[in-house]
Amino acid sequence: MFIILPLLLLGGIIILLIVLGGLGSLGSHALQETCEVCMDFQGRTQCRTASGANEPTAIQTAKDNACAYLVHSKTEGFLCSQTPPARVTCQGH
Repeated sequence: MFIILPLLLLGGIIILLIVLGGLGSLGSHALQETCEVCMDFQGRTQCRTASGANEPTAIQTAKDNACAYLVHSKTEGFLCSQTPPARVTCQGH
């Protein structure tokens, strides 16, 4: 009896932590923004979608990903990163 009670308590705590961790994970996904950014650079267009904790983060990540497909050097990468997006579409979850 004295051994079983602490084991049941420990098991209950572990289950509670798993449930709370799952709820926290769901909550963080609900607060994310997802944005599609299309970049036009040197006559080529590339669109990428990214998610982030907020809209500016999602836009910047999608922009960086699109530029990565369009450039061939660090100089071009810098120039692409300074180019305004051709199109931005965002939606919160």
